[in-house]
Amino acid sequence: MPKVDWCSRGALRILGRCPPRPFPRGDPMTRLRPLSLAAALLLAASAPLAAQNAAQPGEQASLHALASAPSEARLHDTIAHLVGFGTRHTLSDTKSDKRGIGAARRWVKAQFEAISRDCGGCLEVVTPSQVFTGERIPKPTEVMDVVAIKRGSSDPERVIVMSGHMDSRVTDIMNATSDAPGANDDASGVAALMEAARLLSKQDNRATVVFAALSGEEQGLYGGKVLADYAVAHGWKVEADLNNDIVGNSRGQNGVLDNTTVRVFSEGTRSTETAKQARIRNYFGGEVDSPSRNVARYMASIADQYLPDLRVRMIYRTDRYGRGGDQVEFLKAGYPAIRVSEGHEDYTRQHQDLRTEHGIHYGDTIDGIDFRYLARVTALNTVTMAAMANAPAPPSGVKTEGALATDTTVSWNRVPGAAGYRVHWRDTTAPRWQYARAVGDVDHAVIRDVVIDDWFFGVSSVSADGYESPVVFPGAAGSFERQAPEAPAK
Repeated sequence: MPKVDWCSRGALRILGRCPPRPFPRGDPMTRLRPLSLAAALLLAASAPLAAQNAAQPGEQASLHALASAPSEARLHDTIAHLVGFGTRHTLSDTKSDKRGIGAARRWVKAQFEAISRDCGGCLEVVTPSQVFTGERIPKPTEVMDVVAIKRGSSDPERVIVMSGHMDSRVTDIMNATSDAPGANDDASGVAALMEAARLLSKQDNRATVVFAALSGEEQGLYGGKVLADYAVAHGWKVEADLNNDIVGNSRGQNGVLDNTTVRVFSEGTRSTETAKQARIRNYFGGEVDSPSRNVARYMASIADQYLPDLRVRMIYRTDRYGRGGDQVEFLKAGYPAIRVSEGHEDYTRQHQDLRTEHGIHYGDTIDGIDFRYLARVTALNTVTMAAMANAPAPPSGVKTEGALATDTTVSWNRVPGAAGYRVHWRDTTAPRWQYARAVGDVDHAVIRDVVIDDWFFGVSSVSADGYESPVVFPGAAGSFERQAPEAPAK
């Protein structure tokens, strides 16, 4: 009988390449590689000891302390100062010290510098900028961000970003002179990141943490582009951008009151996915496992563990329907990014001229902020950043094998600072990881009697002191490494 090339048959041809040849049929205990009797006995004897010594994630007292640390008074003070500049429209006055976007960004810069003085100069404050023109910027205008950087102690090239935008607007997007308080959109996000900077300035962080007050969001997400371009130019390995936009209100326009829910939006497939990667992902899975989606799952787990009064509602969408935020520019640059927003929005307080009609107060004023709620959202971001910054980097090179087998083999590249790894798996329709197994300081593991066909798999890294990274889904679909956008065809 002539030999048949197994890879030439069926749907595997659509991938443009062949996966590794499946394991030979036979006893699953010998399917991976033949073992001598002595080697098998040694492996069996050492397995329980390895499991006992495997690094495990643990409760962190410092994270519990951070969960209750944000100050409502400081959050109020920050928003009151930003509202006090009248308007922070991107096209508003840049010279005045009392009104306009220029006054606001100089004040934010001064606050970051004061935080840095209190921690012995631990923050580097930079003001990256670019000049733009566009549909909402009719003449060349400098868009400037104010960014505080706290370098990591052992892994400084790896970066976790928290962002929010300083600029504000009223009903007419081009109106740069009328009062636009922008208390919730998005002084709330800026207040949260400034409070996170104050709290984390006193903490150790192995990776670099960045606190970015952006401009130009309302005119076209320009501030997000400025920061994403800065990250690329400086070789940042961005593990996540936590973009906080509209995070201070707990009363929805329909009257619902909810101060226990925050929404986290994340893309399903990577914005920079290539056509070849799409074919592979379409066949093997990964539609709901971008690195951004696994950052959202990570944040949800942080809330479960450290903020029992706040529930993360994961939204499987890049942003609200038909709307956008600065995280989009990070996604376009190939970085993982999510959007954090309040659970229920009140649109009478967003992008509105200050007025009262039919008994309804329109306008984004400070009386619409629930400072207790904002403090909890701030805590969620602060704890998430601290946990990610002290964990090892997410593993790279994650792969799964197991076709025609009853066991699944998961492999990965070791990362610096990891004392061990955990393999995770879940039903293909489950929103969050269901099962996990600590496997020790190794670069692969065999999950017995878990069939690859029926589950999704991932790997996280764990430090010796119990900090765990986000989970990484196999292949390009889930990799946390930056995936640069393809150059446009000439």
